[in-house]
Amino acid sequence: MSERASRNRLNEEASPYLRQHADNPVHWQPWDGSALAEARERDVPIFLSVGYSACHWCHVMEEESFEDETIADLLNENFVPVKVDREERPDLDSLYMSVCQMVTGRGGWPLSAWLMPDGRPFYVGTYFPPEPRRGSPGFEQLLRDISTSWREDRDEIIERSDQWAAAVADDVSPGAGSTGEPPDTELLGDATRAVVRSADRDHGGFGRSGPKFPQPGRIDLLLRAASVRNDDEALSVAAETLDSMAAGGVYDHVGGGFHRYATDQEWTVPHFEKMLYDNTELPRVYLDAYQLTGAPRYALVAAETLAFVDRELSHPDGGFYATLDARSDPGGREAPTEGAFYVWTPDEVDRVAADAGTAALASERFGVTAGGNFEDGTTILTVAASYAELAERHGLGEAEVAEHIGRARAALFDARETRPRPRRDEKVLAGWNGLAISAFAAGAHTLDPSLADRASEALSFVREHLWDEDERLLRRRYADGDVKGRGYLEDYAFLGRGAFDLYRATGDVEPLSYAVDLARVVADRFWDEADGTLYFTDVDAEGLLTRPEEVRDSSTPSSLGVAVDLLLALSSFAPNEGFDSIANTVLTTHGNRVRGSPTEYPSLVLAADRSVRGGVELTVAAETPPESWRNRLAETYLPAGVVARRPPTDDGLAPWLADLGLDETPPVWRGREARDGRPTVYACRGRACSPPTHDMDEALAWLTEK
Repeated sequence: MSERASRNRLNEEASPYLRQHADNPVHWQPWDGSALAEARERDVPIFLSVGYSACHWCHVMEEESFEDETIADLLNENFVPVKVDREERPDLDSLYMSVCQMVTGRGGWPLSAWLMPDGRPFYVGTYFPPEPRRGSPGFEQLLRDISTSWREDRDEIIERSDQWAAAVADDVSPGAGSTGEPPDTELLGDATRAVVRSADRDHGGFGRSGPKFPQPGRIDLLLRAASVRNDDEALSVAAETLDSMAAGGVYDHVGGGFHRYATDQEWTVPHFEKMLYDNTELPRVYLDAYQLTGAPRYALVAAETLAFVDRELSHPDGGFYATLDARSDPGGREAPTEGAFYVWTPDEVDRVAADAGTAALASERFGVTAGGNFEDGTTILTVAASYAELAERHGLGEAEVAEHIGRARAALFDARETRPRPRRDEKVLAGWNGLAISAFAAGAHTLDPSLADRASEALSFVREHLWDEDERLLRRRYADGDVKGRGYLEDYAFLGRGAFDLYRATGDVEPLSYAVDLARVVADRFWDEADGTLYFTDVDAEGLLTRPEEVRDSSTPSSLGVAVDLLLALSSFAPNEGFDSIANTVLTTHGNRVRGSPTEYPSLVLAADRSVRGGVELTVAAETPPESWRNRLAETYLPAGVVARRPPTDDGLAPWLADLGLDETPPVWRGREARDGRPTVYACRGRACSPPTHDMDEALAWLTEK
């Protein structure tokens, strides 16, 4: 055993998740060339454990097994144990999670995989208890059995690893060698009907049992269909889901923001971790629902969630952190407890919110009872009674009830701030920050223009710390001054979309220019013309069994779908880059797959809908558009719509073209100057455009007629 492999090396890593395991007696290695070389030289398997810092069962397995000296000795003597942060290495996670799902029919974290020294898997699972439990083998005995099989049944292991490696290549790289039919105008309707069939019409969401995850991509698809197809059922399903999540325990009714998922069908008991991606993707669909329905409750949820992200996930220099843990650590001899930061008893509510009957109203509003709905008689807050119901019960006006509840929430928030806080994973991921930039840009467009400043700060942070201007290379992760990893397609696509959304909200050409730069890298380094697809890793990535694609939406949107949609949108601004050709080829490559199971691919469905229907463009030629125009656009749902600001004259446009590296004016701005020295708007859909007008209502009415 080499010196490096004879010790736990995770204290050399910047990932908070990896550092959490730096004191384990297991000789953990990061995933690198030396760890794989060690396995080859010692002729032992790799034990790969993949997780993330906010993962509850990752913590449990650590405490039960990885801190146990006997199990550590087994791992150290018979394997090369490797720890991976799935948020730093989503490519590795995707490969081995695909194997786990194919073999066991389920997935989750921690992901446990046993690999040949070259990385081919031969045994997989998720959490293993230390002793056999409910049909799951005990981890200690499993290690002994696998070690014995490695010595005595190597041929069988090799055969299995060959089969699994071939199967995972087909699963994670489905575009290679595929051909299909291009999308058509029926795809959105077919996908909508499939999503509606999967909906829980009693409790909201999708699937008819727990656990239930937010599915912002499916909600986005339903809202699109409600608008362009006048589909009332799609709107009903979207509203039922949005209302159920916002009323349930999966939403934090004191501090705003969403927990990762609900463990039950009714959205009451969450898994308490809070992820940046949930709390940036969900505000976007709530804002879309607000624009489409005019219901203020959706705008309120979005505003509260963005406030949570800004308050609790902000790096002081402008970026956004990754996660909050599910558990709080009270210190001393008390064990960390999941959800302890968020739950209440009646006595606590009475003590905190005792003024003028507010406590009684708060307990009724949020369902706080002596029996509780969670562990040890505690209560996870939900909306148990409406303002109207409380007003009738207590002989108050609804406005009075709202005032009381507002005061109670503020008191509960202040009291909660004194509790031991969940740990925070303080790494900054390029792609997840792109999602946050999009969310704050959407908030700036719909709620408050000043939210664009927060989006700009995050974009500046990523460009300063993770973007190499000379090499045109985006890095994946920043943590306490340490930068690591090549960016994946999701980093370029999500950040490119964020920058483009910031341009749409502000009219500032700089983020637009950066979005086009990122799209050029996508076309140059991720596009494979022979296979007709965009891969998740760039052309220079090494050390993987196969080069994966990310076709399906999961906890985050499909990077392939977001990239295609971004390329289509940017093709109007950079028409000679071939963006639209790449996008449409990808849609054709995966067309049959998306038709066969559209609920798995909402991001690709939405991109296909933009392609076949044509995007909406509102070109605004003005130094400063009228405030009335901003207000009108803030309340208008424009699916696949682009508000394309430009200077009022072509003379003012020249420096913009230079920033974008363009030799000629792109179609979205060409011939669309301000008329009569007044702000002018041009509305276009596909290849048809309205006459120029000084009236935003007139331009929007033209789009409606089309």
